[in-house]
Amino acid sequence: MVERRLTCLAVIVLLWGAAIFKNLISLQIIHHREYAGKARAIQEVVVEIPAPRGTIFDRDGQPLAMSLASQSVIINPQKVDVGVASDLLGILLHLDRADLYNKIQQARDTGRGYLIVKRKITPEEYEKLINLRLEWIRVNHESQRHYPKGTLAAHVLGSVDFEEKGNAGVEKGLNDLLRGTPGRTRLLTDVKRRGIESQETTAAKPGSSITLTIDERLQFVAERGIAEAVAAHHANSGSVVVMNPYNGDILAMASYPTFDPNVPVERGQDTKPRMNHAVSVPFEPGSVFKVITLSAALETTSLRPESPINCNGGKIKFGSRTIHDSHGGMGVVPMATVLAKSSNVGAIQVGLRVGQQNMYDYMRRFGFGQKTNVPLPGESPGKVRRLERWGKTSLASVSMGQEVSVTTLQLAQAASVIANGGLLVKPRLVLKKGDQVQPAATPIRVVKAENAITMRQMMEGVVLFGTGTKARLEGYSSGGKTGTAQIYDFEAKHYTHTYNGSYMGFAPLTNPGVVVVVTLNGTRGEGGMGAYVAGPTFKVVASEALRVFDVPKDLPEVPAKGTLVAQNGREDLDDRVVGELGDGPNILEEGDEDAPAPLAMYGPPVAPLPVPAAPPGPKVPNFRGMTMRAVLAEAAAKGLTILPDGSGVARVQSPPPGSPLHQGERIRVQFAR
Repeated sequence: MVERRLTCLAVIVLLWGAAIFKNLISLQIIHHREYAGKARAIQEVVVEIPAPRGTIFDRDGQPLAMSLASQSVIINPQKVDVGVASDLLGILLHLDRADLYNKIQQARDTGRGYLIVKRKITPEEYEKLINLRLEWIRVNHESQRHYPKGTLAAHVLGSVDFEEKGNAGVEKGLNDLLRGTPGRTRLLTDVKRRGIESQETTAAKPGSSITLTIDERLQFVAERGIAEAVAAHHANSGSVVVMNPYNGDILAMASYPTFDPNVPVERGQDTKPRMNHAVSVPFEPGSVFKVITLSAALETTSLRPESPINCNGGKIKFGSRTIHDSHGGMGVVPMATVLAKSSNVGAIQVGLRVGQQNMYDYMRRFGFGQKTNVPLPGESPGKVRRLERWGKTSLASVSMGQEVSVTTLQLAQAASVIANGGLLVKPRLVLKKGDQVQPAATPIRVVKAENAITMRQMMEGVVLFGTGTKARLEGYSSGGKTGTAQIYDFEAKHYTHTYNGSYMGFAPLTNPGVVVVVTLNGTRGEGGMGAYVAGPTFKVVASEALRVFDVPKDLPEVPAKGTLVAQNGREDLDDRVVGELGDGPNILEEGDEDAPAPLAMYGPPVAPLPVPAAPPGPKVPNFRGMTMRAVLAEAAAKGLTILPDGSGVARVQSPPPGSPLHQGERIRVQFAR
């Protein structure tokens, strides 16, 4: 009996041991990988290591945007006492206790197990939380985007959201390049999910750095200038673009109103200050567009600067529509005077000679109606309507800058065509990606070199004796064009008495170093015209740009008073007289208020100031068709000073042949092949 019991017990023990052995084989050999994986899934947590975004520099290596280490506080609303958490975290993190309580309670009620209490805590707050050693508080390490210059170049740089993804500007346009590649680390935890040890499996790869073509010093001047202009003239907004006319480098791009990219956008906050007006807001350019009209005329017709244009006394009718010159009526004048005095009627007469097809072609050649493709989101292509949609008066409107919309950046691109000798260069905003220099786009010939030089000559007349005298630079020659376009009310279907005032120009004249375009939107009254609101800002920004880039001066510091301007023989009066010749609105409909009182365009101005008579001098020789060597030889023999530009044979000269030359006056001669 006893033996039987022992035998049964031995069998039971043997079977029990066999079962244990079988389970051991199953756990350790057959299903080892499966169970080990489950164990790791419980004990290990894969944590993503955020990659710092690439730094953004200006052209001289000054940091404009960078990523700094920061921490965020996170809790699980389902595992905390709402009252205790609100009291404690409110004190430690300097948060409103009532708002925090409602935030945690709402997350708890909706079943959320993850709540970010505060991002980007200070080092002092971080130290206090770590010392508490509370299990329900978690601190995540991440990076914080920082803009050390505050509002400087805010519209160009843009900003990032709470996940460090770009949401505007270059931050968004080049987000894939800037954001980098996140890393991963395996964290071994205990039963309470506290970290024991970690092992990095994939290192985070920082984003590539970006070097912009922007110059920090010039950007500051441009932003200050446009802000002061908007405030002084009660405009709604404004923008400035400074550009190198030869390689397309955008040296400054300012927009107003502005914002601080360090401050995140709150829900319901007005986002208009974050709009980049230089690239995203198209407008009717007004009289600055006459540069395109006259350039097309030089290319496609026999018209030259001295060609007579009938301005019909400053009034022209198209059916029931009447168009006026706001500067008073002129008769038959040279085409150069049409540009200098900004005659709408004269520009229309020139446009009629050009024709619809040629006008459309040259608008497209100058880059209008197309994006420049700078890496900024929201860029507008402007508007150039297809020819089949042009009306009976569209050619007249387009000739003086209406029925077309442009951006400030497009105007800078177009002005560069004239400044660099007839080539369209694409604007370039990114100088380097990482260490790799970004090549400038290949220029495209738009107008002949000699015609571009001729346009420069005529645009100088705008500054010397036309509507742009307030933009005249000290020590530098320059060319420019003012523009004032009445803003159209689409609901009332008529032009209002609010304006877009613009000025585009370049300096120095013979070898332009910079192009500057200034636009103010929503100016009012006679004081809102481009000559008054934008011209002075051009003067400030262009002067600083020429100083920053050390461009040699080509004129005396203070021009002599009472000297004759050779192009039209009028006195070079001070601003008390010349400054009255402002640029006016493009169209005044029949029945509108009368334009400002006309000023004499020839002969002595109204109430002239006494000017001492200048002693008679030699006549200007005719250098046209001569080589540069021959021109210089003849000038040396006669004791004349020549300012040559270009190469080949003489095409254009100022003063013109036969004009009286005054003491100290120099002769500009444009050469072309």
